[in-house]
Amino acid sequence: MLSKKTKYGLKALTYMAKKESKSPVLISEIAEQENISKKFLEIILLQLKNSGFLGSKKGKGGGYYLIRDPEKITVASLIRVLEGPIAMLPCVSLNFYEKCDDCKNEEACSLSRLMIEVRDSTLKVLENKTLADLTRSTLTA
Repeated sequence: MLSKKTKYGLKALTYMAKKESKSPVLISEIAEQENISKKFLEIILLQLKNSGFLGSKKGKGGGYYLIRDPEKITVASLIRVLEGPIAMLPCVSLNFYEKCDDCKNEEACSLSRLMIEVRDSTLKVLENKTLADLTRSTLTA
């Protein structure tokens, strides 16, 4: 399940990507339009800025703006920044691998094999959907 942080981050970025003007957007505007706590949104947008997805401008006409093309930002990359691993178990994560303490043999673990299949199916969808796709009214598999 996605956390509220990830859900709100995706909603905020989608809002920015939908804007015709690529000028900076105020946090208060995004918070109001997407019904997100302004304080919580500040934390999320700062994390996205520090991860290289957003830029910011201070002062009059300031706010946050996308620094990457929405067509080149995968949903998977955003989830990894905001949520962490996509895999349901650390022993099957591609980017955040950790050995399970209770597993004697990962290769023989039926749960691990199932979770690899789930991870791969999930990644197939998330790696092939972009922020630009989220701005469109309907998504197709």
